Amino acid sequence: MPLTACMIVVDNSESSRNGDFQPTRFDSQADAINILADHILQDNPESSVGLMSMGGKGPEVLTTLTTERGKILAGLHRTKKKISGSCHLATAIQIASLALKHRQNKAQRQRIMVFVCSPVDDDEKKLVSLAKKMKKGNIDVDFILFGEIDDDVQKKLEAFNNVVKGSDSSHFIVAPADGRLLSDQLLATPILLGEGPAASAAGGAGGGGDFGDFDFDPNTDPELALALRMSMEEENARQAKEAKAQEEAAKKSNLEGIKEEDEAQPLLNQQGEPSGSGSGSGSSGEKKDDNKKDGGDKMDTS
Repeated sequence: MPLTACMIVVDNSESSRNGDFQPTRFDSQADAINILADHILQDNPESSVGLMSMGGKGPEVLTTLTTERGKILAGLHRTKKKISGSCHLATAIQIASLALKHRQNKAQRQRIMVFVCSPVDDDEKKLVSLAKKMKKGNIDVDFILFGEIDDDVQKKLEAFNNVVKGSDSSHFIVAPADGRLLSDQLLATPILLGEGPAASAAGGAGGGGDFGDFDFDPNTDPELALALRMSMEEENARQAKEAKAQEEAAKKSNLEGIKEEDEAQPLLNQQGEPSGSGSGSGSSGEKKDDNKKDGGDKMDTS
């Protein structure tokens, strides 16, 4: 996942008390959010995650964008005590988009992840209009539907997703209550697998994927799928580091190959003159001495 500022919206409406996900929808949701937040923060140390609820009397920002996982856990703990009412989806998305504007690093990619396990009262027209605003603001919106979701709700959110998504950057996940943990189902989705070829092949909440030399359905073993992906990322990072080290070593060897001047030769010759012009200086000195002798002889003969 690239450098990201992500607001996670938790569904703490009355429907989250349902027990079709063990132990409850809310607890299963909290476990999945914990894994998502941990994945985002570990994937890029400069990414940040915030948390808000959309049930009760209205949406509430529980944790502003942070790099501290402990604050997310504290926000989830507080929210569990406030399970009530119905979800206010459209208002929650609008507040989450405002929270993203206060991110410290403007290079962070804006993302909103919304968990939905209850009826949605907002009409489709209102949601589509909101989706257009999100797309204009370059904000990706992921929907994670879990539990027994009405067809009407799914249709409305699919309409939202069809408008907001660009190059499949906004995901629409449907996690059925089939006995598996919600977090396990998310492990095999593009949200956690990333947006590469493997994620595209995985698609939705299931599907196959090509993990290098490992060709298997990530749905059969989501934990292995995530472990393989992380292993591949570590290997790519190792190869990049090794290539950089080899490049620096090559530059260093090229510098060492440049010969310096031979300092074994003395700086001054026997006559006290620079050794670089020793032979020339010596011969010229001898010529001067010869000239002096010749001049002396001439004076004697005269």
